[in-house]
Amino acid sequence: MESAIREYDAKLDSKKRLTLREAGYEYYHVSVLPDQRIVLEPRVLTTPFEVSANTLKMMDSSVDNMKKGKVSPALDLSEFEE
Repeated sequence: MESAIREYDAKLDSKKRLTLREAGYEYYHVSVLPDQRIVLEPRVLTTPFEVSANTLKMMDSSVDNMKKGKVSPALDLSEFEE
């Protein structure tokens, strides 16, 4: 078992909340084990990949051109096959 870096007693407040002192992260994943131990695992939330409005506009334009038949001839990619 790893030794603790910091150890202290904490108490729930009137709204059943527990405050972590000097928490290194803003978000934690909480697991309550069958023996009532609570495990906190730090989580770093990131924004999902977003496609820019300009890219979406260009994609819509490309699909419209394809539907109208305004497309270039197919490319021969056979030279890249292994």
